[in-house]
Amino acid sequence: MDITIQASFLPQDDPEAALAFYRDALGFELRKDVGFNGMRWLTVGPVDQPGTSIVLHPPAADPGITDDERRTIAEMMAKGTYASILLATKDVDATFDRVQATNADVVQEPTDQPYGVRDCAFRDPAGNMVRIQQLS
Repeated sequence: MDITIQASFLPQDDPEAALAFYRDALGFELRKDVGFNGMRWLTVGPVDQPGTSIVLHPPAADPGITDDERRTIAEMMAKGTYASILLATKDVDATFDRVQATNADVVQEPTDQPYGVRDCAFRDPAGNMVRIQQLS
């Protein structure tokens, strides 16, 4: 089979803060900025990987979500337990230093994990966990 990951979705509740993190701190390019009914969907991704994107979406945009579900999602986002993504880099320490310099919310400094990887972690402005792993 020839299957690739084209896009993954993460919620965002402040498009400008999301752009500051994903574009300015992580260095992703903004590929699409789509507005509809007062909401914005942002598509970002690595400059050298045009076929892989992250769509930063308003969490309440789905009309099938109830008000109770919206409250639950908002509570989970505030706690940082709703969504996450795992990224990878050739130099996790340098990447950590660059992202930390933007005043991003540090969850974990670069650490050698007992399961064999070196990684670090941040929370994006919406509370999503962003782990960055050292490429082998």
